[in-house]
Amino acid sequence: MSKSEPWHFSKSVPLTFILAIIAQTIALVWYVSSLDNAIQNNTRDLMRQEVRLEALKSIVQTQALTLVRMDENIKAIRNMMEKDRQDK
Repeated sequence: MSKSEPWHFSKSVPLTFILAIIAQTIALVWYVSSLDNAIQNNTRDLMRQEVRLEALKSIVQTQALTLVRMDENIKAIRNMMEKDRQDK
């Protein structure tokens, strides 16, 4: 190939080969794009789940504190009832 001759395809390269390369390139770009979209969706879902998890942790802590208070109140009532029985 001389320097003055422009670049061109050889006639021995089949057109189907060129079309197959173009189709594979398009498929690869589509696949990578869909992967990127899936990763972004997963990241968004993970963030949403983390927010929900923090809210649930707060609720569970509040319920545990309420349960402890209820347990202490029941103990106090039981002690009061036992004291009343002993006084009779």
